[in-house]
Amino acid sequence: ASKVSKLENGRQTPTAQDIQDWTRVTGSEADTGALLASLHTLEIQHAEWQRQLRGGLRPHQQQLAEIDAKTSSFLIFEPATIPGLLQTAEYARARFAEGVLLFGTPNDIDYAVRTRMQRQELLYRRDKRFHFVLTEGALRYRRSSLDVQLAQLDRLMSLSALPNVRLGIIGFETQFVVGPWHAFWLRDRKRVTIETFSAELNLAQPQEIELYAGIFEQMAAVASYGRSARAIITKVIDDLAAGLPDEDGPDILDAVNGR
Repeated sequence: ASKVSKLENGRQTPTAQDIQDWTRVTGSEADTGALLASLHTLEIQHAEWQRQLRGGLRPHQQQLAEIDAKTSSFLIFEPATIPGLLQTAEYARARFAEGVLLFGTPNDIDYAVRTRMQRQELLYRRDKRFHFVLTEGALRYRRSSLDVQLAQLDRLMSLSALPNVRLGIIGFETQFVVGPWHAFWLRDRKRVTIETFSAELNLAQPQEIELYAGIFEQMAAVASYGRSARAIITKVIDDLAAGLPDEDGPDILDAVNGR
């Protein structure tokens, strides 16, 4: 009774054996195959970081590289960070350091950075299309040292000029129709990837794809592009550069290295 209660209330995920036992005692053997398939789909959809990163950061980057290589169209919304495909090596290093700090994973940051930089070669392939929408907050949030952040913003300016890259920036003064709840990546309108603090979610149901495609269109509709987007980036660069002489905040890489 205790186990059944946990399963019914979502406090425990059933094993394959649990499903087989349940369908047997309830006379529902005909549903066993479908339920096992649903369990497998759930395991793929919800991949906990602790499990994914137990072998280090690099394997997950390699897995993403394989997925990206098969993707032609990317719709990417990020409200709080610069997307991996647009990151400089040092900004990426700071992001990977967060993973090491949060999950205690093996410190293979150098290898992970190298793999992420290799992934970015996709940006120069004419058969790929990228549409990024970022909030101004993603540009301003202090998630690295100031010099690293300024170099990152400068790279954004350069990459926005690529013919197959469309970069939209939503300024702070913009009124949203749909709020920027969280980041998501939509690949070929077939798969939505969402990262939370605890897990990576991969959604592929048609209604989920339709929902997130509609949300992306709402975000893209209120974003600024071209000169207007570059003007926002330039303003952020000027504001941050003014604070360079007084920088004295903690560095996440120092925290990871125990200093």
